[in-house]
Amino acid sequence: MDYSSFPNMIFERRDPGILWITLSKPEKLNTADAQMHQALADLWPMIDRDPETRVVVLTGSGRAFSAGGDLDRIKNAHGDYEQVVTILEETRDIVYKMLYCSKPIVAAINGVAVGAGVVVGLLADISIMAEGARLGDGHTKMGWAAGDHAAIIWPLLCGMAKAKYYLMTSDFIDGREAERIGLVSMCVPDDQLPDKAMQVATRLANGSRDAIKFTKRALNQWLLQAGPIFDHAMVLEMMGFFSPDLLAGLEGLRNKRPAVFPSRENKL
Repeated sequence: MDYSSFPNMIFERRDPGILWITLSKPEKLNTADAQMHQALADLWPMIDRDPETRVVVLTGSGRAFSAGGDLDRIKNAHGDYEQVVTILEETRDIVYKMLYCSKPIVAAINGVAVGAGVVVGLLADISIMAEGARLGDGHTKMGWAAGDHAAIIWPLLCGMAKAKYYLMTSDFIDGREAERIGLVSMCVPDDQLPDKAMQVATRLANGSRDAIKFTKRALNQWLLQAGPIFDHAMVLEMMGFFSPDLLAGLEGLRNKRPAVFPSRENKL
């Protein structure tokens, strides 16, 4: 398999059958720009067909796992139906193709994770988070609905009460709290993260491939049966591209101040 076409990703083969993938755009905090966003959709079917790969480990370079989407792309897509449809399809593909990938996926969340970073981090089969890392779903802070993966997996991982709190407030969560509420599989000291991820991946790679594959397939039915919830949430999120709240949210984020959303003045 030739992975050279995937931008800003480093692929390393490790024994026994582990494909170690590092998101490598550290100067931009591994932001999922248009190229990387599409790559995160196209990657999983290729891995699924890769006879040399038994387990995948996904991590980030530098001080971030992935700091979300490209703000310029989001702004340029505002009000542009064709671009919004493209983003919708890419995001849908990331979620469903990760779920249908038969190979176990381990996320080693080494630093800040938002946007697409949270999607792939929490949809991984095993999520290992460094104590010093932080993750959050910042959709509402930007003036749009928390769509993509959030509606189907957060309530399953940490319960509806915690899911509503963090998704509606956009608060960040550190590694210890994420482990405490069940949002990630485990939390380890920062310097132990690579070794722990390798240890878990090796254990999976040396296990029964069919038993692990079919266990993943069975458990993912919980997520796949929530497909209508996911599709509905995606449409509600995409509606935000036609709202002035999104522009206000982007302005607030760029200027590092709370956004002033036009909709908060709307009368009931």
